Amino acid sequence: MVVLFLSSLHIIKSMDPAKTAKDIKSMKVRGALKIAVAAAGSLGDYEKTYKGNQDKFLKDLEKKGEILKKARPSAVSLPNAVNYVLYLAENTPDRNELVGKINEFIIEQKEALKKIGKIGAKRIEDGDTILTHCNSMTALEIIKVAKEQGKKIRAVATETRPRHQGYISAKFMAKYKIPVTLIIDSAVRLTMGKLDVDKVVVGADTVCANGAVINKIGTSQVALVAKEFNVPVICACETIKFSPETMLGELIEIEDRDHREIRSPMPGVKMLNPAFDITPAEYVDVIVTEDGIISPYMAYEVLRDKFSWEIKELKQHG
Repeated sequence: MVVLFLSSLHIIKSMDPAKTAKDIKSMKVRGALKIAVAAAGSLGDYEKTYKGNQDKFLKDLEKKGEILKKARPSAVSLPNAVNYVLYLAENTPDRNELVGKINEFIIEQKEALKKIGKIGAKRIEDGDTILTHCNSMTALEIIKVAKEQGKKIRAVATETRPRHQGYISAKFMAKYKIPVTLIIDSAVRLTMGKLDVDKVVVGADTVCANGAVINKIGTSQVALVAKEFNVPVICACETIKFSPETMLGELIEIEDRDHREIRSPMPGVKMLNPAFDITPAEYVDVIVTEDGIISPYMAYEVLRDKFSWEIKELKQHG
């Protein structure tokens, strides 16, 4: 069994891809990094137990990959991880070697988080008040590292309705003795001025070729308010979250989740529960990746340099 170690020191044991897809869809496994790692690990486990020949294995692995990719359509780290494992499988006939490469990929993702924390913390100054939205491991890593460096910082966390991921972020920061204030989502504009917010640090589920950032619903409103107050917006994300498909004109599907997450149905009332929204590149100051800090307008170069193999595959099958 492939065992995945994350920076939070939790251990996630991989399982059947169909079960993993179910856990991702229900948000039992959540967070773009954990989703990518869980998907890659489950495919690795499937490979280790598979008894058929290579041709049948590749076809069955692709079917399992499609099940995983449909679990969270807006989190591009999921299809990127799956596609990379499929790419490795097609080009690595030796099964033991393939398992080793999958494990290397998982370790790289874990190390990416630590690198982002160290790089991003350089943008945090002593005395800063930082506002964050949702529960991003990368954003929180930057804030945590800045605290560990001895910088006296404060934090503001939005509730992030309807699933209240902001409560998880607030508890995380309180655990590391970072003074934190939890606010309702609609209080962002009032709070930005009242608490003298200096920086906004958020994660991302997808970065598009044009530099637009897809993240938890409400992120674009936070960025818009930050722009009004001249507060820098820092997006922290691993390069696995950059979307090769957007280079070829594909649009990212915005997931509409179960309306019961909002409340019980009301007769005659329609409800929308979009999980993500799109923040234009002009509202994002920098993107912090494991390879360094870039302008959002450099997203194309990242995709060209790191995903040339996948873009080639997409063109061949498109």
